[in-house]
Amino acid sequence: MIVLIEDEAGIRQFVRTALASAGYSVFEGETLARGRIAVSIRRPDVVVLDLGLPDGDGMTLLAELRDWSHVPVLVLSARGDETDKVRALNAGADDYLSKPFGVAELLARVRALLRRSQRVAEGAKVHFGDIEVDLECRSVRRAGADVHLTPTEFKLLGLLLQAGGKILTQRQLLAGVWGQNHVEHVHYLRVYMAGLRRKLEVDPARPCHILTESGVGYRLLR
Repeated sequence: MIVLIEDEAGIRQFVRTALASAGYSVFEGETLARGRIAVSIRRPDVVVLDLGLPDGDGMTLLAELRDWSHVPVLVLSARGDETDKVRALNAGADDYLSKPFGVAELLARVRALLRRSQRVAEGAKVHFGDIEVDLECRSVRRAGADVHLTPTEFKLLGLLLQAGGKILTQRQLLAGVWGQNHVEHVHYLRVYMAGLRRKLEVDPARPCHILTESGVGYRLLR
């Protein structure tokens, strides 16, 4: 299921037809309010989101969504400026497609987002380096030996794995683990990320997997 949030009828029809022809089920919303309801009720596999909506900026919905969901979001926008792209990606968008665009590129971007999100969903066990994480049993092994993670450390690790290599901002991680009331407590992240690196990295001072993106957040490379 793909939720398409776009106010221009012509573009909405173009995108819907392209996605439907590729076998995807599509639900449409032409405003921020309808899009918000559609995403929360239908729990889609991908959200295709226009930024210029009649009742608000799509960035508002993107920020709200990232407080509770990691669903892949492909932003469609006539705003082609690099600053707007960076702003959307930093806010939690997974990809950005500038208008006008073709069917082939649209479908390629959607397929890439689905592949990325399915890497973790395909199985309970995830591997990176000599680490094996069993998401279902909530266990971690390193080179065959059990590694004890605190509940908070495991939740952080799970969020990073679910992101599929995408950068998660400090705000997203703080909201996802400690809640919206703690999004300013950046020192929490520094402490717990340091703990994860001590337990999972060969050289915590030079991490290969849990990487800091200066001024933005963190990501995990597998």
